[in-house]
Amino acid sequence: MTYVRNAWYVAAWEQDLPADAPAAMSILGEPIVLWRAGEKLVAMEDRCVHRHAPLSLGRCEGASLRCMYHGLRFDADGRCVEIPGQELIPPTARVKTYPALAKHSWVWVWMGDPALADEALVPPAVGYDDPDYILGHGFLDYEAEARLINDNLLDFSHLSYVHAQSFGTGPEFAGSLPRITPLPRGIRYERWLEGTFGAAMRKSDVPLDSWQTYDFLIPGVLLMWSANYPPGTAKALGHSPPEKLDAIAGLNFTSQAVTPTGEGTARYFFSWGPHCKYGDEAMRDGMMALADRAFGEDKTMIEAQQKVIARDPERPVMPTAHDKGVTLFNRLVQRLAAEEAEARAAAA
Repeated sequence: MTYVRNAWYVAAWEQDLPADAPAAMSILGEPIVLWRAGEKLVAMEDRCVHRHAPLSLGRCEGASLRCMYHGLRFDADGRCVEIPGQELIPPTARVKTYPALAKHSWVWVWMGDPALADEALVPPAVGYDDPDYILGHGFLDYEAEARLINDNLLDFSHLSYVHAQSFGTGPEFAGSLPRITPLPRGIRYERWLEGTFGAAMRKSDVPLDSWQTYDFLIPGVLLMWSANYPPGTAKALGHSPPEKLDAIAGLNFTSQAVTPTGEGTARYFFSWGPHCKYGDEAMRDGMMALADRAFGEDKTMIEAQQKVIARDPERPVMPTAHDKGVTLFNRLVQRLAAEEAEARAAAA
């Protein structure tokens, strides 16, 4: 499966990363150990240069990480700085490192050319440090390709069917097409639903116009906000975005990220919660309970889909009108991956 390497991948929730212990993660099939060297976040290959023991079973010692098999100690740049019983340290005693940083409550790791690791390319997610939103968070591990999860998030028409019992989205949702706009590193979706009564825990007794928009960005990050407005708002705005118009209810935000961990496996990170003007911690907890149910429905379907595909991986799919965003995003991935391959070949 093709994925872009010159991109920031989510490796962990920052608040879930231990303060004084290493943690293991795999991205694009590469085992990585995450740890803190003081204030610095470090991402290294999870393999000691000596006997190839996993460094994620090691011990943090200030600004260094010690392998707990034979005691070799490495600094934040991956250099071995101590070999017990041996004064001479070979210059080759070095572990591969990856650019890493914390932003929007996520730990991001750059999997491509380190010289191209630009913090400006970190998707503008919403983290726990944002005072406007009251968020919950979690993650799910999938026995399925990240590409299939991306496709799921790029085609929300499944909400009417996969999530009929959770989000309670009616068939009218799948019966309408969103406005899709290509972005330099992703796709933007925009959609008005007019005269609805909300869904799931946000049911309304009166009709509303509901607005939903999200960006789906390289390598697989969804940033979505939605809100409800008085009936007639969509027509009054000519079905353009509400921009700074105050919602009457339901303003909320979700950040989601799909990280390929290996062949046929992925980790799906998510947060969700209301704007502080439109909800509280109790509403957040209710939303997260709903998300747990709905994302479990996605997981059941996508893992079953993966098994069907594995039986005949070359059989083509049949696109529908809702696959425009899927097609545009996957073409973008193919183009960027091809450009990376050409750059590597030219540098060889």
